[in-house]
Amino acid sequence: MTTGIPTAEERPTLRPEELCVPMNLARSSVYQGIACGEIPSVRIGRRILVPTAALRALLQLDQVAGGDMR
Repeated sequence: MTTGIPTAEERPTLRPEELCVPMNLARSSVYQGIACGEIPSVRIGRRILVPTAALRALLQLDQVAGGDMR
Protein backbone atom coordinates (compact mmCIF):
# COMPACT_ATOMS: atom_id res chain seq x y z
CA MET A 1 0.00 0.00 0.00
CA THR A 2 1.36 3.40 -0.92
CA THR A 3 0.65 6.27 1.44
CA GLY A 4 1.62 9.20 -0.73
CA ILE A 5 4.10 10.33 1.92
CA PRO A 6 7.63 10.06 0.53
CA THR A 7 10.54 8.62 2.45
CA ALA A 8 13.11 10.92 4.03
CA GLU A 9 15.57 9.97 1.31
CA GLU A 10 13.14 11.06 -1.40
CA ARG A 11 12.05 14.32 0.29
CA PRO A 12 13.55 15.36 3.65
CA THR A 13 10.73 17.85 4.33
CA LEU A 14 7.23 18.64 3.10
CA ARG A 15 5.17 21.79 3.08
CA PRO A 16 2.01 21.53 5.22
CA GLU A 17 -0.18 21.81 2.12
CA GLU A 18 1.40 18.63 0.75
CA LEU A 19 -0.06 16.62 3.64
CA CYS A 20 -3.70 17.37 2.87
CA VAL A 21 -4.31 14.72 0.21
CA PRO A 22 -2.27 11.77 1.56
CA MET A 23 -3.54 12.30 5.11
CA ASN A 24 -7.09 13.13 3.99
CA LEU A 25 -7.14 16.35 6.02
CA ALA A 26 -8.25 19.88 5.30
CA ARG A 27 -5.52 22.52 5.11
CA SER A 28 -6.80 24.13 8.31
CA SER A 29 -6.67 20.78 10.11
CA VAL A 30 -3.03 20.28 9.10
CA TYR A 31 -2.09 23.72 10.42
CA GLN A 32 -4.09 23.12 13.60
CA GLY A 33 -2.22 19.82 14.13
CA ILE A 34 1.07 21.65 13.67
CA ALA A 35 0.06 24.44 16.06
CA CYS A 36 -0.86 22.04 18.87
CA GLY A 37 2.18 19.81 18.30
CA GLU A 38 0.39 16.73 16.98
CA ILE A 39 2.17 17.00 13.61
CA PRO A 40 5.96 17.44 13.88
CA SER A 41 7.24 20.61 12.27
CA VAL A 42 10.16 23.00 12.01
CA ARG A 43 9.78 26.74 11.58
CA ILE A 44 12.46 28.57 9.60
CA GLY A 45 11.56 32.23 9.56
CA ARG A 46 7.98 32.37 8.31
CA ARG A 47 8.22 29.00 6.58
CA ILE A 48 6.88 25.83 8.19
CA LEU A 49 8.30 22.46 7.14
CA VAL A 50 7.31 18.96 8.20
CA PRO A 51 10.20 16.47 8.45
CA THR A 52 9.15 13.35 6.58
CA ALA A 53 11.17 11.02 8.82
CA ALA A 54 9.37 12.27 11.94
CA LEU A 55 5.99 12.14 10.21
CA ARG A 56 6.54 8.59 8.95
CA ALA A 57 7.67 7.53 12.45
CA LEU A 58 4.57 9.12 13.98
CA LEU A 59 2.33 7.29 11.50
CA GLN A 60 4.37 4.08 11.91
CA LEU A 61 4.77 3.76 8.14
CA ASP A 62 8.23 2.19 8.24
CA GLN A 63 7.41 -0.69 10.58
CA VAL A 64 7.01 -4.24 9.31
CA ALA A 65 4.75 -6.89 10.81
CA GLY A 66 7.38 -8.29 13.21
CA GLY A 67 8.05 -4.86 14.69
CA ASP A 68 11.44 -4.58 12.98
CA MET A 69 12.34 -1.44 11.09
CA ARG A 70 13.21 -1.79 7.39
